[in-house]
Amino acid sequence: MRLRETRTGEVRVAVVVSRKVGKAVVRNRVRRRLREALLALLREGAIKPSLDVMVIAKPSAVDAPFTELKSSLRTALARGGAA
Repeated sequence: MRLRETRTGEVRVAVVVSRKVGKAVVRNRVRRRLREALLALLREGAIKPSLDVMVIAKPSAVDAPFTELKSSLRTALARGGAA
């Protein structure tokens, strides 16, 4: 996960899922799940405003339960200073 401060006051998110994760259907499902987990964290206030967030998915994200994805994202955001 990469973070960068912005001056606009908004949170911008990019989710990158490579072909190593799976075929198109699998990649899109992982992308949707990660995006939803990030939205849930944003609603909870776990992400401070004025950030660019780049999430790079690993193949283990395919089989991970939603709660695990969310907790992993929360940990990565805290480690990066976004919380």
